[in-house]
Amino acid sequence: MSIAVLSATVLFGIAGAEEAPAPGASALDKAISASKILFNTRLRFENVSQDGFADNADALTYRLRAGFETGKLWDTSLLVEFEHVDDLIGDYNSTINGNTAFPVVADPKATELNRFQVTNTSLPDTKVTLGRQRIKLDNDRFVGNVGWRQNEQTFDAVRLENTSLKGLKLDVTYVDQVNRIFGDDSSMGRWESDSWLVNGKYSLPVDGAKIAIGGFAYLLDIESAPGVSSQTYGVNASFSKGPFTLKGTYAAQSDYAAQPLAYDADYYTVEGGYTQKGFSLKAGYEVLTGDGAIGFSTPLATLHAFNGWADVFLGTPADGLEDIYVTAGYTTKTAAPFSLLKIAAVYHDFSAENTGADYGSEFGLVGVAKLDRFALLAKFASYDSDGFASDRDKFWLQLDFGF
Repeated sequence: MSIAVLSATVLFGIAGAEEAPAPGASALDKAISASKILFNTRLRFENVSQDGFADNADALTYRLRAGFETGKLWDTSLLVEFEHVDDLIGDYNSTINGNTAFPVVADPKATELNRFQVTNTSLPDTKVTLGRQRIKLDNDRFVGNVGWRQNEQTFDAVRLENTSLKGLKLDVTYVDQVNRIFGDDSSMGRWESDSWLVNGKYSLPVDGAKIAIGGFAYLLDIESAPGVSSQTYGVNASFSKGPFTLKGTYAAQSDYAAQPLAYDADYYTVEGGYTQKGFSLKAGYEVLTGDGAIGFSTPLATLHAFNGWADVFLGTPADGLEDIYVTAGYTTKTAAPFSLLKIAAVYHDFSAENTGADYGSEFGLVGVAKLDRFALLAKFASYDSDGFASDRDKFWLQLDFGF
């Protein structure tokens, strides 16, 4: 955690202790009884077969995440959580282990403080969170925790969330440091930041439908990686009624702070879906523009959830990206003894936004089964190149347990 945020966290706690009256035993008892242990463990096997590599990557990794969250005392709670990631089979390039003869599986070994945050709710309809924390905005397309990887992304930040006006949520965050998935031992593991994340959403029911309209401004000044600094302003909207959903987003991005390139880029997407008796179907069109030198970027996003699970497009190509996709699936919560069974298939067709050149296509398949506190996942993705990057197949088998 950065010195500035850690100091602010300590001062925040001291100020609260000095200014608040001494609690009665009942208040302290309530805080203690409301405290809880945080625990999650994940075991995952990932296989990558990629053209250009003589050997496949085989990564058997595990994650242990443990901590606690106190109940509220003087409207204030404390959360502390540690994380340990290690491998049992290391035949892969973790990005820091030097095994460059293998394809990349971005799950390096790490032992670190994952979250350390103080949350205060003493102001009406307001929550203030200070310290190292998890931040997920909207659908994680611009800001997320990269929860797919073993070591999640967290933020040393001050965050304010307000719901004073009915139906309206305002979310403002100042980010001092980004703690990335690559860990403390990587030169890419920490980004020093002087960034602002502003997000607002207004939700309202209309004639049995649900409508949400939002706006956002993300001013990213990444001091240790100026090439990803940018300013992004956007709007989004969603509509759902019965089995139908429709949503879309538009954003404009340009250079900001120490970004060495002057550029302007756009992002837009539209997606429609239909769900009935557990069956679902959705189709979408997503565009990130590029001018041949640089493309629209979302460096704080949970990128694995977008543009294919094979992770070919974690960075937007200089000529931009067009992604046409279709997803079909089935979910049930009544298949005893399982609390949930899910299967889904997705197809992507990729091309360059600037030139129209074909990039390739990808097919993915996933299955999930949940039983009590356990979750089992099997997942497959196959990218077929048409001139961009290289062909690759990826397979995952994962077991989660947590409370």
